[in-house]
Amino acid sequence: MASEDVVGKTSATIANLAEEAKIASEGVKAPSRHALLSICKSLVAGGVAGGVSRTAVAPLERLKILLQVQNPHAIKYNGTIQGLKYIWRTEGFRGLFKGNGTNCARIVPNSAVKFFSYEEASKGILWLYRQQPGNEDAELTPVLRLGAGACAGIIAMSATYPMDLVRGRLTVQTDKSPSQYRGIAHALATVLREEGPRALYKGWLPSVIGVIPYVGLNFAVYESLKDWLIKTKPYGLAEDAELSVTTKLACGAAAGTVGQTVAYPLDVIRRRMQMVGWKHAASVVTADGKSALEYTGMVDAFRKTVRYEGFGALYKGLVPNSVKVVPSIAIAFVSYEVVKDLLGVEMRISD
Repeated sequence: MASEDVVGKTSATIANLAEEAKIASEGVKAPSRHALLSICKSLVAGGVAGGVSRTAVAPLERLKILLQVQNPHAIKYNGTIQGLKYIWRTEGFRGLFKGNGTNCARIVPNSAVKFFSYEEASKGILWLYRQQPGNEDAELTPVLRLGAGACAGIIAMSATYPMDLVRGRLTVQTDKSPSQYRGIAHALATVLREEGPRALYKGWLPSVIGVIPYVGLNFAVYESLKDWLIKTKPYGLAEDAELSVTTKLACGAAAGTVGQTVAYPLDVIRRRMQMVGWKHAASVVTADGKSALEYTGMVDAFRKTVRYEGFGALYKGLVPNSVKVVPSIAIAFVSYEVVKDLLGVEMRISD
């Protein structure tokens, strides 16, 4: 009898476990087709926003990089207007957009991942924040948006960093460079062969450190400014819960100005570290005008840049970058929202 009781209890336990497993499996549903379609549309919207905004300011983007890495003993570019005229005179119209194809190949997936990651990070961070006692009905604050933007920036930067390095080198080389990268694939293969896999992530650390305030502030300022305008409705800028395209562009411009000013020195250091180890580089910063500087790391790059060229070197190219960033960020944010509206995807940032 005792053995029959044990068998009976065991059978009942197994039956209960099977029933619980069945209920649990029924509760776990695969992502619906609608959810997957929404994710794809969100990624498409982010990619389109990145491609449109970056192409619109491609000449200024190239000039910024040339100013960042040019030899201080052989100045070619003295400012925004002069620099653009010099590129036009020496390389023609195509020279203004050199490296833009590579840039778009990088920025489209970067922007897609960044916008999507921001939405998902915002929801995750808000959910965690609401788990704290007293915060059950909390909404996204500027600080929470800053954190979500930083997460999105790190993920997007890390995922597409090799393309950023290649884009920088393609942008810097000229027709007079002894060695030419013929395109994205050739540049990637050449770097891998001559410098090794680690070279694809040269300058990654200052890039990640710089992207935290840059992308974080971009999203935090843009979203918080929009919320403030909708709630306060100053000067009649908001109608109900909607802002005009012009007002959204202004919000994006403010966000871009704040973010790039804070993070710009790290962008200069990143770009210089990317050029180290590149044989036959057309223009790399040098200490004496003859031999190229070698950097052992981010701190060393900061130290040598300030020692040989002064603190102002950390802001080389800031003017064309400012002229570029303001419309670029503004166009990116507005393009993202417009494309999502056209695709019929509900905005989920503040869910």
